[in-house]
Amino acid sequence: MLRQRTLQSLTRAVGVGVHSGRKVELTLRPAPPDHGIVFRRVDLPQPVDIPVSAEAVSDTRMASTISAGGDPGAPKVQTVEHLMSACCGLGLDNLVIDITADEVPILDGSAASFVFLLQSAGIVLQDAPRRFIRVLKPVELREGDGPALKWARLEPHHGYRLTFEIEFNHPAVDATGQRVVFEMGSGQYKKEIARARTIGFAKDVDVMRSRGLTLGGSMDNAIVFGDRQLLNADGLRYDDEIAKHKILDAIGDLYMAGKPMLASYTSFKGGHALNNKLLRQLMADRSAWDIVTFDDERDAPAGFAELAPAW
Repeated sequence: MLRQRTLQSLTRAVGVGVHSGRKVELTLRPAPPDHGIVFRRVDLPQPVDIPVSAEAVSDTRMASTISAGGDPGAPKVQTVEHLMSACCGLGLDNLVIDITADEVPILDGSAASFVFLLQSAGIVLQDAPRRFIRVLKPVELREGDGPALKWARLEPHHGYRLTFEIEFNHPAVDATGQRVVFEMGSGQYKKEIARARTIGFAKDVDVMRSRGLTLGGSMDNAIVFGDRQLLNADGLRYDDEIAKHKILDAIGDLYMAGKPMLASYTSFKGGHALNNKLLRQLMADRSAWDIVTFDDERDAPAGFAELAPAW
């Protein structure tokens, strides 16, 4: 049986929110089978649980934000996508995430620190089958026309494949790899995707900070481009780091479904908003998906049983 996974022991991290600039502490705890991933705001007078789901996403500007009941006015947690991506990449199903502020710390701007944190705590198998959302027919969402066109699609696939193509019309970004295809079953998430950092443009920083955004952002936690060149002295981690970060984000955004996917995801110029709309469109069409388990690991897609070995 392909089984669910949780942490062996609790683990903690401290950092700053990329938008708020405020210090925040995470405590990640094991959870029982079929519990799912739940964020808990422990800084409030009465702690509030926010289970992840497509409907819990209440804001997709700049990052993915979830809130209690999906109510934008309710207690929220911002910038969840990098941590959710790490959970998906490591095959974690059940987790309680205590957080002392309304934003997940940015750490180095990628998912790599979360991967290290989670694997350092140890990953254990649980006595319950992993349940996958299997896409049965294509679901597509398109927005805009001409140069403004962007789209995303989910199609049936015995595995989990993600394809992303970027188009920024910026000389330095255009010089990097524009298209990435990644198979989750390859076992290369930690090496090929997790280290890709978020992107920013120097020209936008002053405007964003005047709006109270990116107060914790720096070249320590983002790839930053000037008008024509990359400003980070240490360069890129991958030639196609920007496109790979978009895949990292998509993995996290789609894991908001609460279960891993069996699907092929393809996107052109998509982002958090399009990913969540696509996920909601899929979930709303009950004929487009079903839930499957694998009593025999050999029936699962290649590599899925070995997705997240504990250190």
